[in-house]
Amino acid sequence: MKSRPVPTAEHQTSTAPDAHTAASAPGAALPAVPGPAGSPVPAHLARLLRTGPFPDALRAAISARGLSLDRIQDRLRRRGSTVSSATLSSWQSGRNRPERPSSLAALTALEDVLRLPQGALAALLGPPRPRGRWLPAPSTRPGLAEVWPSWNDVADALDRVDTRWDASLTRLSCHTRLDLDHTGRERSKWSRQLLRADCDGPDRWITVYRLGRPGPPPVVRAAGTCRTGRVVEVPDSGLVVAEVLFEQPLSRGDTILVEYTLDHVAPQPCTTHIESTLHVPVREYVLEVNFDPARLPASCHSYRTADLESRPQERLLRVDSAGSAHAVALTAGPCRFGIRWSWE
Repeated sequence: MKSRPVPTAEHQTSTAPDAHTAASAPGAALPAVPGPAGSPVPAHLARLLRTGPFPDALRAAISARGLSLDRIQDRLRRRGSTVSSATLSSWQSGRNRPERPSSLAALTALEDVLRLPQGALAALLGPPRPRGRWLPAPSTRPGLAEVWPSWNDVADALDRVDTRWDASLTRLSCHTRLDLDHTGRERSKWSRQLLRADCDGPDRWITVYRLGRPGPPPVVRAAGTCRTGRVVEVPDSGLVVAEVLFEQPLSRGDTILVEYTLDHVAPQPCTTHIESTLHVPVREYVLEVNFDPARLPASCHSYRTADLESRPQERLLRVDSAGSAHAVALTAGPCRFGIRWSWE
């Protein structure tokens, strides 16, 4: 069976088995970002300040500045912030992160010491980590990494984001739309999820997307009240794993609309299908493909499996006068659900 793209951690989404290109190309050099005094930020550090995670960006910033933790501690003290070198070490290792008001104030001073743009590190923190009663209860649902047990890069990438709330969000409705250009290449993929919290505390959604071959992954853009959190990119396998952060943690029974887009840059990837891996039940899942009128498919089919491993059952789809085709899965999952098309 040929390889297929990974679902979105919407857990559910996935796409082109053939290729995906990235929006702010992870494999390409980024322009230097000016620091507070006009000094350029190295390209590798600029990338981490955009994608995170926080510990990696902090380590890179400290390395680029060439200061020991003791010297950084001394410069922070001169700016009125008392932070031990042990605390700085725990921040850059990921064991802890600044959350208290005094720590966040120290982080602002730290950005100045490291000659970073104001707010560059703070933007990577996301909402405060839940504590005590906010911690999710154990779940019998499969974890994200269990969906792709043979893909080590997915598991490694998921280890770098916070997936603890995935099993605590019920998927009520999901809609994913793939837009193709006049050459049949992918322009973007838009997704909207209607989710309900099964406990107090969920504060993010995880999306996983993979190309069918190596290449720069797409750029993740959150919409509405959500924002993009940590992003892990693996250009060697065309993989991107990203956090979509909520405005505030949800209480049990709360619902939220999570919307985001994966944007591609030239050369956009080619594909002849879009697939979502639904590793947990979804009440309603809508898949849609928008073809350019200048490039309509010769045939188009939806397909769905009875579970994650079984053979799919297909159904012929009609492409309407606007060049759009869609398929709906009700009370679906765990399963694979997709649309495929041919040009001849």
